[in-house]
Amino acid sequence: MKKLSLRTRVLTGTVAAAALAAGTFGAVSANAATPAAAPAAVTADAKNKNTTESTHLTIEAATKAAQATLDAAEKENQRVSVAVVDRNGNTLVTLRGDGAGPQSYEAAQKKAYTAVSWNAPTSELAKRLTNAPTLKDIPGTLFLGGGAPVTAKGAPIAGIGVAGAPSGDLDEKFAQAGVASLGK
Repeated sequence: MKKLSLRTRVLTGTVAAAALAAGTFGAVSANAATPAAAPAAVTADAKNKNTTESTHLTIEAATKAAQATLDAAEKENQRVSVAVVDRNGNTLVTLRGDGAGPQSYEAAQKKAYTAVSWNAPTSELAKRLTNAPTLKDIPGTLFLGGGAPVTAKGAPIAGIGVAGAPSGDLDEKFAQAGVASLGK
C-alpha cells in the first residue's frame, strides 16, 4: 500500500473535520430551531385580584345607537356623521349621513373619544377649558359639544360623537338620542 503524503493527509483531515463540523452545526441548528416543550399556560384566577372584568357594547348595540343618532338628526333635517367608540377609543361604528361635510367624520370620532375618556358630555368638558386650556392639546380629543358617554354601572363603556349640525348643542342632542336608544 502506498503511503500518503503529508499534504494529502492534512487536506483529507481538514475535509473530514469540516464535514464533521457541518454535521454538528446542522444538528445544533436543528435543535435550536425546534422549540422546547412549552411550559404549561399560566392561568389567572379571578379570585386572586390579578384580573378585572369590563363591560363592552356589542357591535349590534353600537350599530343600533349610531342609527338612532342619525335618525334623530335626519328628523330635524341635519346632515351629520356619527361615531361610536369603545372604552379604549377604538371606533366600533361610523355612519356618515347623506350630505354630511367632509370634516364631520373625523370630528365625530374625536368627540366620541373625548366623551368616553372623561365620562362626560363634551359640552361640559368644553367649559373646563377656561380653567385648564391645555386639555385641548391632548391628541385625538375635541372639546366641542356633540359627544356623549355611554355608561354601565357608572363606568364609561363607549362614547357617541356627532358632528355636522350647525351647533354643538344640536350635535349633542342627537348623540344623547343614541345613548337613550340603548335603554330601550
